[in-house]
Amino acid sequence: MLSQLMMVKIMNIFSIITEGKVVYTAFIAISIVTLSTIFFISKSRSQIEASLPPGPRGVPILGYLPFLSPNLHHDFAKIATKYGPIFKLWLGTKLCMVVSSPDLAKQLVRDHDKIMGNRDVTIAAKEITYGGIDISFSPYGPYWRNMRKVFARDMLSSRNLEATYTLRKTEVRKTIQYIHSKIGEKINIGDLGYRTALNVVMSMLWGGSVNEEMCNRVAVEVGDVSSDIMYLLGKPNISDLFPILERFDIQGVKSQMKKIFGRMDNILDKVLEERRKMGTENIEGREEKKDVLQILLELKEHNEAGVSIDNSQVKAIMVDIIIGGTDTTATTLEWVMAELIANPHVLKKLKHELTTMVGMNNIVEEVHLSKLKYLEACVKEALRLHPTLPFLLPKYPTQTTLVGGFTIPKETKVFLNIWALQRDPEVWKNPLEFNPDRFLDENCKFDFEGNNFRYLPFGSGRRICAGLPLAEKMVMYMLASLLHSFDWKLPEGEVVDLTEKFGLSMKKSIPLIAIPFQRLNHIELYE
Repeated sequence: MLSQLMMVKIMNIFSIITEGKVVYTAFIAISIVTLSTIFFISKSRSQIEASLPPGPRGVPILGYLPFLSPNLHHDFAKIATKYGPIFKLWLGTKLCMVVSSPDLAKQLVRDHDKIMGNRDVTIAAKEITYGGIDISFSPYGPYWRNMRKVFARDMLSSRNLEATYTLRKTEVRKTIQYIHSKIGEKINIGDLGYRTALNVVMSMLWGGSVNEEMCNRVAVEVGDVSSDIMYLLGKPNISDLFPILERFDIQGVKSQMKKIFGRMDNILDKVLEERRKMGTENIEGREEKKDVLQILLELKEHNEAGVSIDNSQVKAIMVDIIIGGTDTTATTLEWVMAELIANPHVLKKLKHELTTMVGMNNIVEEVHLSKLKYLEACVKEALRLHPTLPFLLPKYPTQTTLVGGFTIPKETKVFLNIWALQRDPEVWKNPLEFNPDRFLDENCKFDFEGNNFRYLPFGSGRRICAGLPLAEKMVMYMLASLLHSFDWKLPEGEVVDLTEKFGLSMKKSIPLIAIPFQRLNHIELYE
């Protein structure tokens, strides 16, 4: 039996994780688990660990949880300096592996890509993705391959992205008009990026299918819901680490996500109903503005290329696009803007490129993006230092395999620490320096496709970010427009803070506040 001191320690840990709301039910449940499983777990762990990589020792039941800070990516990087680029640790009853070197990353995402093709689906994620039938969390197999094919071929193909450019342009121009009305005033860059990304995504989802009034109304509702979703997806949940406690829902994460899911599902049902009321007569012949909803409904109705989807799958894909295309885009935009303002010499060079390639008498169009090589380098460098998902989405092997000469048992939670890998001094020269020029070196080929295992901000292999083509266009287009149209300065006496706040997406600890000033000479360029 654990000592009274250990029981107090356990309750203190859970008190922190549950934000101080430790209830009597939790105490009873944890006590039962502790007394009934400590012997079994200790015995089974000792049998497993002989062939595993080295790693830090924890305490019974809790594993290494008591020794971790809120910034897990920092903690895992420090542990790797002692135990190497692959190590194990127990988080509650979950056996976890952490990998943080290019060679081992290659083994995970290429050599053992099929085995590592599944994701560790949290309770919150399962609730919001219609039981895990979306693209991000559904298991690797025929169903996932078909859904991914629909996504890549029918929605994010070059042809369809070009067809929806007018929708993106309209929303970005609205943002430029709004900023111009706030010249000389403080603007929260993260909030601005989120509102713009949300409006762009809403427009691309159903801007050609739903009347403008409803589209605007729904965008407000979705904005409120999606921020709650991101919060719960990133919130530590005891039940994910101790599955036996799931029935108690100690922190209320499952019940909260169920309510939010109900709200989101209701919003999407309203959109589908509105689309049905419109019929086909107002949609046909509008190929230049064909949106995602039109494409999905056509697939649903015609079962093209043998791919059949139902209403739940349509809505699951839309949730993926909403969540994946808004928060991560806004977070990336804020980090790039923060690094540029903190490095005036880089910003000056970038402005020269914009002036040369776009011109002071023109607005930015997506056709300009392929010419903005230095802007692309700035985005790549910001994502090297501040990857939006520092662990990507943890992997969940379908069978036991060997990585780096060590055993990774089936259903282990595998973290790929992209944050540490992309700051490794053995891999990168002056790794903490913001230096976009490193991505202009023709001898060092880096792209967003995961072909160089030193640089994986969007992942690699089968489960590389499905929305990569859209994400790249949105971030580049929004940034180019903001930086070409305005000069940005910090409020008097303030400096850029580059500290991080860990979560599902890695945000700035302190939001970036900046003041815009008109950069272009002709007022009509802001209309």
